Amino acid sequence: MELFSINTGHFKLDGGAMFGVVPKSIWHRLNPADDNNMCSWAMRCLLVKDGNRLILIDNGMGNKQNDKFFGFYFLHGKDTLDLSLAKHGFCKDDITDVFLTHLHFDHCGGSIEYNEDRTQLKPAFKNANYWCSEKHWDWAVNPNPREKASFLSENILPIQQSGQLKFIDTSKEFMTDFNMYEANGHTEAMVLPLIKYKDTTIAFMADLIPSTAHLPLPYVMGYDVRPLNTMKEKDYILNEAVKNNWTLFFEHDPQIECCSVVQTEKGIRANQLFNLNEL
Repeated sequence: MELFSINTGHFKLDGGAMFGVVPKSIWHRLNPADDNNMCSWAMRCLLVKDGNRLILIDNGMGNKQNDKFFGFYFLHGKDTLDLSLAKHGFCKDDITDVFLTHLHFDHCGGSIEYNEDRTQLKPAFKNANYWCSEKHWDWAVNPNPREKASFLSENILPIQQSGQLKFIDTSKEFMTDFNMYEANGHTEAMVLPLIKYKDTTIAFMADLIPSTAHLPLPYVMGYDVRPLNTMKEKDYILNEAVKNNWTLFFEHDPQIECCSVVQTEKGIRANQLFNLNEL
């Protein structure tokens, strides 16, 4: 098995929304905001090569939205999905499986793209199965008012219409050395990959712990539908990571890809910080 970090660009979100009840006087030191209170965040995905399978975990927000949309989220940086895949010798047609942790636009927007004359939406990964939790799929296609702006029908419905949608069974391994953890605090049935790799387990944090700044238990995003559940789920994952020497892989940390964690007097905190290719 080989793993590759895939950077699809950075975007901006309101700092207060990203840190919930934590005051700006504290979180501003962790990820400084601009004059509009917006902080920069990565959209970092994970590519898994195992035999004949090439699995892409999440795929960023894509580039099909209009200027008004990008005016809200300020997509920036030189990284794109295509460039990052090409850096490792791959292209979108090589992907055999797209694993979607959940269907918020910054995690699945790259799933669907326009055809050449922008008249029709189509799967960006024409040779891939798209994997999602069935519970989460039902939650996303019947969105609640709180999350409706994050579940964009143009990102989601064409997957099913293409016939490429498959549902994940979290009670089983996705494949050898690839297990999953279902979390329900951020949204209903978000699925986190847990991948045995070399002498560690790579825990893909998605939006449970989006960055190293979110390691303390109370640092919970204002977007979460069940914040107390998020705290319990973080506590479980972090204790498992300490006990079993897991590596946490961060989807949204603007700079840090991975870390190990250690128990301290203040709780579980980052220990070593490193890039995935350093393992």
